Amino acid sequence: MKLPFKIDLSDKVVAITGAGGVLMSGFAKALAECGAKVALLNIHLESAQKCADEIGSNAIAVECNCLDKNSIIEAKETINKKFGKVNFLINGVGGNSPVATTDNEYMTPDLQSTKDFFALEESGIKSVFDLNITSAFLVTQVFAKDMVKTGGNIINIASMNAYRPLTRIPAYSAAKAGILNFTEWLAVHFAPCGIRVNAIAPGFFAAKQNQALLYNEDGSPTARTGKILAATPMKKFGQPEDLYGALLFLASDEASGFVTGVCIPVDGGFNAYSGV
Repeated sequence: MKLPFKIDLSDKVVAITGAGGVLMSGFAKALAECGAKVALLNIHLESAQKCADEIGSNAIAVECNCLDKNSIIEAKETINKKFGKVNFLINGVGGNSPVATTDNEYMTPDLQSTKDFFALEESGIKSVFDLNITSAFLVTQVFAKDMVKTGGNIINIASMNAYRPLTRIPAYSAAKAGILNFTEWLAVHFAPCGIRVNAIAPGFFAAKQNQALLYNEDGSPTARTGKILAATPMKKFGQPEDLYGALLFLASDEASGFVTGVCIPVDGGFNAYSGV
């Protein structure tokens, strides 16, 4: 694996949630490449196990439901027995749901839509908040106990939605804004314990889970893709490896030891661009 630079993480035991996905499995490989012991937590064990097998002996896959506190506690106990106390946590679980997404970007009085704002169901909104906010709360509550006396590092995964809401996805936008606020709150709360808490906000990355949003069945870009690239000054989607520099910077106590409560956008300029 090619990294932008190497750091020494041989004293780190890292727990990564949502580690079966493309971005978080890449994070696991990058950190393991720097010597960290990595635990890949995922609700579907097989996808995390595949990545752990590729990494080798300094990685384990752990089945974990990040919305079930008992499941999280059991996962922590498994990691503690294998690697020792966790001193580095990445809250990577998150995502949106079709049931919390509108069909239309704008509401007009004469709009006829199969699923407009008024058709969104409470259960869908709650599920998106649980997946993004509640999971981060519960996982941090369990794993930060290992860090209170010895210090640690927590990285949350935010989004461009943390800075400005995207059309059609009200629940996901609000939830990621909550992640940014929660990151800042945790940074202040845990500062006396030597626990740093920061976030990374990926821009738009072309991955399996958003292929239908970005490309038509014939492979041509959707109208949504046109809007995204028009609002991204670098005029391209990100690749997973584009995140590794920010990850390793925040992972290094030497490089970012006085950095806490910040969120680093990795977005090709999307957040900085006003459209004018």
